[in-house]
Amino acid sequence: MITAEVAIYPLKTNDAASVINSSIDVLQQSNANFDVNSMNTRIKGTKAEVFTSLETMFSEAENKGGEVSMVVTITNAT
Repeated sequence: MITAEVAIYPLKTNDAASVINSSIDVLQQSNANFDVNSMNTRIKGTKAEVFTSLETMFSEAENKGGEVSMVVTITNAT
């Protein structure tokens, strides 16, 4: 199991909240556990589940909002 803390920062948009919320909504289809807080989203699962979730989040944000920045911290510590 690994854990990732991820934050999406939409660039050049007037509707950042929509882009962020869409990127979080796609996690509903993943097998990883996730928890949303005010500063980031924490994703926990197998390495494959977490990395797939991160890629899906980035792609959704990119499709919805164009230019985005994604900051991720990953750990395998329990």
